[in-house]
Amino acid sequence: MVRSRAQAARLRLMIPGNPEPSEAEWQALGQAHWRGDPLADAVIDWMQAEGMDRTWPRLEAALAQGLSAVDPQDHALRAYLQATSVTPPWLDAARVRRGAEVLQTTGLHGMMVLRDAGLMAGYQASAINQTLVQTGALHGGAHKRVAETAAWWLDCTADDGMALGANGHRQTLRVRLMHALVRGRLQRSPQWDANWLGLPINQVDMQATYLAFSVVQLLGLRMTGMLISRSDADAVMHLWRWIGWLMGVEDALMCDDEATGRVLLYRNVMGQAPADHTSAQLAQALMDEPLSRPYPWAQALRGHIDRERHLSLVSWFVGAQGMRNLGLPQRAPWYPLMLLAPTAAGSLALRALPFLETPWRAVSRWQQTRFHRHMVREPLAHEAGAEVTGGAPARKR
Repeated sequence: MVRSRAQAARLRLMIPGNPEPSEAEWQALGQAHWRGDPLADAVIDWMQAEGMDRTWPRLEAALAQGLSAVDPQDHALRAYLQATSVTPPWLDAARVRRGAEVLQTTGLHGMMVLRDAGLMAGYQASAINQTLVQTGALHGGAHKRVAETAAWWLDCTADDGMALGANGHRQTLRVRLMHALVRGRLQRSPQWDANWLGLPINQVDMQATYLAFSVVQLLGLRMTGMLISRSDADAVMHLWRWIGWLMGVEDALMCDDEATGRVLLYRNVMGQAPADHTSAQLAQALMDEPLSRPYPWAQALRGHIDRERHLSLVSWFVGAQGMRNLGLPQRAPWYPLMLLAPTAAGSLALRALPFLETPWRAVSRWQQTRFHRHMVREPLAHEAGAEVTGGAPARKR
């Protein structure tokens, strides 16, 4: 608890007022470690009972074509699609679209921030790391994990990507079922220490993922000079509340505004197990991930430059103690400091001249999709084995 509170100390400085949970709120968070996702778990139970070879094609057809493709006898699958083919009463489609547009304007830098503030910094939560470790992902490829995460994020943040039946919507439902598959596998594993870890991929873990993609990325963007209005930040929060809802995160564990999200993040971090040896193992693998990127030219040089850029960003986000927690070499924050002035100037230009946003967003989105196209080219040989449950399926942090 003391070490977890220390990890949350930097975040505490960014929250006005008192974010400390009441005794009842603390107890509720503890109980959430024992709740999973019954709706998705029922689908996996049905698939395993009927045989994965027989049911997987039916699942894929259902995700592609909707309820019309579901056999009336496949009750669990029908219930899953019925529940996720409607929108909750609080959903505002215009805010969802705006949230996606805001993230599109962040360009390649936004994806770097998500990787280093969300995924890398998140490895300090050692209990969550156990999902990756015990499914063999630690010995697979960080490159593949990042590429799959980027692919899912791009689908979710596309124009109308989270509309019912769109790519982001379908991929999110697929990711949710992969979480359930991993949850069931780990529950049956004698290596899983439930007394310490709670339920595999429990509601607190799922909340952490939701917060990493929303609150953590917004914080990281602000820390590198990006000026985001409250309405735009809250639109991003609304987008991820919708995605989190589809992912099976209980609505009581989410929110619609960044200020409340920071409080939820602070409490989540305090409730996580502190960094351990798995934090260093995962972080060091991700540190070297740029060396495996299939750049179209000057691969070795660009890989080492990007490795240093990421280390500089991570140092800025987590501080000296965080770098020690992650077993990473400390770097001066030269890269984020170099970005502060031009990033802030660009943000001010968009506010002062709103007609610039459309072309700016088009160029920024091109940067994001181009980066991903390079990522999915054949990686270097030592990354080729990549993990079964990396990135989106197992732990998107």
